[in-house]
Amino acid sequence: MFEFRVLSNEIVKQVLKVNQVVDLVETVYKSKSESKTETWPTIFYDFEPGKADMDIKSGFLKSEKLFGHKTVTWFGENEEKGIPTLIGLIVVFDAETGKPLGITDASFITGIRTGASGAIGAKYLARKNSKNLLVLGAGNQAIFQIAATLTALPNLKKVMISARNKIKLESFISSISLRLQHEFGIDTETIIFEEVECLESAVKNSDIIITATSSRVPLIKNQWVQKGTHISCIGADMVGKQEIESEIMSKASIYVDDIEHCVQVGEIELPLKQGIITEGNINGEIGDLILGKIKGRSNDEQITVFDATGMALLDIYTAKIALQTAEEKGLGIKSEI
Repeated sequence: MFEFRVLSNEIVKQVLKVNQVVDLVETVYKSKSESKTETWPTIFYDFEPGKADMDIKSGFLKSEKLFGHKTVTWFGENEEKGIPTLIGLIVVFDAETGKPLGITDASFITGIRTGASGAIGAKYLARKNSKNLLVLGAGNQAIFQIAATLTALPNLKKVMISARNKIKLESFISSISLRLQHEFGIDTETIIFEEVECLESAVKNSDIIITATSSRVPLIKNQWVQKGTHISCIGADMVGKQEIESEIMSKASIYVDDIEHCVQVGEIELPLKQGIITEGNINGEIGDLILGKIKGRSNDEQITVFDATGMALLDIYTAKIALQTAEEKGLGIKSEI
C-alpha cells in the first residue's frame, strides 16, 4: 500500500513561482550536461493530424533519484466544447524503490517550464543591453514566455506580440499587464506592451525574439534579422514544424536543449535536411553553456539561436518540487494504491 499526493492545476499554480522554475530548469540542464540524466524515447500518436494528438515523454534524473513520465493530449476542437485544448498528467516515481510519489496536472507545469526554457536561452545568449522583446504567438504559451523572460531579464522595457489571429491578439494585449501581475506577481509599470502590425518592422527592432507558434511555414524572413539578435525557437517540437527561415541558421551561432531531439524535430530539423547547415554548426547544448564548458556570445553583432524542443526531465523535476511544496503546506489530495 503506497500513499501519494495528487495536485490539481490550481494547486500547482499556488506552489510554483516563475523565478523558482527558471532555477529548476537551469538545474536540469546542468545535470544533463554532467551526464546525470537519461531521456527515454518519446511515444507520439496522431489521432487526427492537425486536430488531435498525444505524446508520452519520460526520463530519469539520477542525481535526484527520480523518474517519471508526462502524458499530454492536444485536441484542437476542445475550444468549441469549452474545455482546454491541452490536457495532461505528470507521474513522478522514487528511483530507489519504484514507488509513486505523486501525480500533478501537466498544463501549468508544461507552460511555465517551457517559458523558463525560452527565457534561459535569452539570459545566456542575448546581448546584455537588450531592451526589446518580440514574441510570436498569442496562444497558451505566450504568457509563460513573457513572464519568464521578464523575470530572467529585468532590464527589458518593451514587449511586442505578433499573432495571425488579430481578435485573439487584441484580447491578449488588453489583458497581459493585469495577468502578469495577478498570475505571476510581476510588476509591469515600466513595461510597454505593443501589438505588432508589421512583423518585418518588429523583427528589425527586436533584441530578443521568442517564437511560440505551431507554424509549419517560416514566419521570420532571413533578411529581417539584424546583427546581434537572439532568437529562442520554442514552437518547433514535431517533424515539419518551422518558424524561422532556414537561411537564418546558416549565419547564427546555434545552441540546443537536447541535440538528438532537436535534430529530429526541432527548428534545426529542416535546415539540416535541406543541407543549409550540418550538425557541425551546432555549438552545443545549453547545459554545457551554463556550466562554461562551451563559449556563448562573443560579440554584440552575433546572431544567436536557442532551439528547445522540451524534455520530460524538466516536467518531472518541476512536478517533484511542486509535490514537495504542496506536502509542506498540506495542499492537494492524499491517495493510496
